[in-house]
Amino acid sequence: MQRTLVLIGAVAVVTLGLVLWTMRPAARPSTGPSEVGSTATGRAAVVGTGDAPSRATDAGRLDGGVGARTVLAHFGWGSGEGQLGRNRPQEANPEGPMSLTIDSRGQVYVVDQVNNRVVKLDRDGKPAGSVPLTVQAPQDVAIAKDGTMVVMDRLVDHSLALIGPDGTPRGELPLLGKGLEEVGGSTGVFTDGNDVYVEREHGDLVKVGDTSGARDTERGEVPGRPSRDGTAYLSATLGDHSQGQVLVTAIDKASRAHRFTRQVVMEPPVLALTFLDSDRSGVIYVAGLVETPQSTAEAPRYSLSLMCLDPLDGHPLGQVALPPNESADETFRELAVSDEGGVLFLQRTEEGAQLVRVGCP
Repeated sequence: MQRTLVLIGAVAVVTLGLVLWTMRPAARPSTGPSEVGSTATGRAAVVGTGDAPSRATDAGRLDGGVGARTVLAHFGWGSGEGQLGRNRPQEANPEGPMSLTIDSRGQVYVVDQVNNRVVKLDRDGKPAGSVPLTVQAPQDVAIAKDGTMVVMDRLVDHSLALIGPDGTPRGELPLLGKGLEEVGGSTGVFTDGNDVYVEREHGDLVKVGDTSGARDTERGEVPGRPSRDGTAYLSATLGDHSQGQVLVTAIDKASRAHRFTRQVVMEPPVLALTFLDSDRSGVIYVAGLVETPQSTAEAPRYSLSLMCLDPLDGHPLGQVALPPNESADETFRELAVSDEGGVLFLQRTEEGAQLVRVGCP
């Protein structure tokens, strides 16, 4: 079976163009039955369903409007409490907060790269302190089951910093090694239980060790991002991006059998995929940067299209639109899913940033 490749990455919309990860063609599974469904917005087809329960679903047009949003926190630009760092050098990429994630208790962690720290918030968005970092160029963060914070630096130190729940450094895991011969191809850090994985080129994940600091000498691979319910590995890729087609694949974790590949359609064209994750119930969340239809005389306009999908067969459960971050600041991950469901979005403006909670009806 030929598996789809994940295409997830940082996206910054700028005045004169887009800073995007390279788009890759979809790899269509070669086994299992397939059905061709409608390609209207919000409709989906099952492709290569394998042995898992699945069905073609015509969901009709989903809610494509801006979803219900709640602002949890506001940040100014700076280095103090209640602020996040921003750097606008003349001869380098502008930088801002790089990544965010949520732990099992609902606490929020924001990688404040400019200030070399992780800023913490409680589940209500109130400040909960910050953690200084030992790596020089932090870009991504994950929180393991035991509360260990794992911070990735692929640019300078080429390692993962391990930090205990009390903020005490626990050591580091190297990125370079079997399965990751080029550390620049590390596109995210993920945990599964207390195991630590690094994603390679938006595709397979390489196990590099665990939260105790023990290195994995075998550096085995898994076929996608582990779902929060512990049952699947997830990946996504663009199909015909001019038609808004996105393919989302789930591989059964226990058997490694192909569960489904679901074709969903966002508002065309989809310029890049920006997010893929799931919540504790297994609901899948996928987002893409789309170009908003308008008259040809106007400058291009964009939005983030966020869809939530059923964990059993991937049929759409809801869809909302979000305003994209329009600054040129380099960022790695600007969306995060809570275990209970729903998404947090770190929205940036010239005045500061705000953390927004968004539902996916």
